[in-house]
Amino acid sequence: MDYQLYYWPGIQGRGELVRLAFEEAGVAYDDVARRDKGAITRILGGPAPRPFAPPVLVAGDLVLSHTAAILAWLGPELGLPPDGARERLHAHQLQLTITDLWAEIHDTHHPIAVSLYYEDQKVEAERRAGHLRDERLPKYLGWFEDHLGDRPYLYGDRPSTVDLSLFQTIAGLTYAMPRAMAALHPRLPRLAALHDRVAARPRIAAYLASPRRQPFNPHGIFRHYDELDAPA
Repeated sequence: MDYQLYYWPGIQGRGELVRLAFEEAGVAYDDVARRDKGAITRILGGPAPRPFAPPVLVAGDLVLSHTAAILAWLGPELGLPPDGARERLHAHQLQLTITDLWAEIHDTHHPIAVSLYYEDQKVEAERRAGHLRDERLPKYLGWFEDHLGDRPYLYGDRPSTVDLSLFQTIAGLTYAMPRAMAALHPRLPRLAALHDRVAARPRIAAYLASPRRQPFNPHGIFRHYDELDAPA
């Protein structure tokens, strides 16, 4: 099957969670908007029912949007764990929780409106970021830490889409808030080990070293503004 991924060019964003699944599985995919910048406008402006926003995955006659929904379908399609129906439902629950966390991370730099520049909402952003650092990150990440237990990955010896998404979450937060994450690091040994374990997997390591992996930058979900990090 041919897989086409539609996501904003120039940023990792939510599309990166889909890319990581393809890369881990060793399955080719077309990152359409990186070669055709008008592709997203066309797919979002097509006839109803049309996708609301990227990421959008097209596979044959299937057109699917929303990261968690894409990964719920794509994981079994690519042969990634888990295998059982109950376990897949559990994985979907975890993926939706990651979606919630990413929304809160995004809102640290856009707490009032997406249509406003960061510079138009800096006072509110600094207040929001403090709550994220002090309250929300320890709660979310501690919950995932507990879920990992003593297993190498959530569902056995191979990473699921949730493990890949947790890797990206830790990588992104470390870029965005390095001081805050350094302070949390001793409390999250399992998540830290998971991040390193995923990064060392041969296909993921090759992807991270390739031009296909776009760098973190000030335009994505994970943005580094020094004033939003923990005090020096």
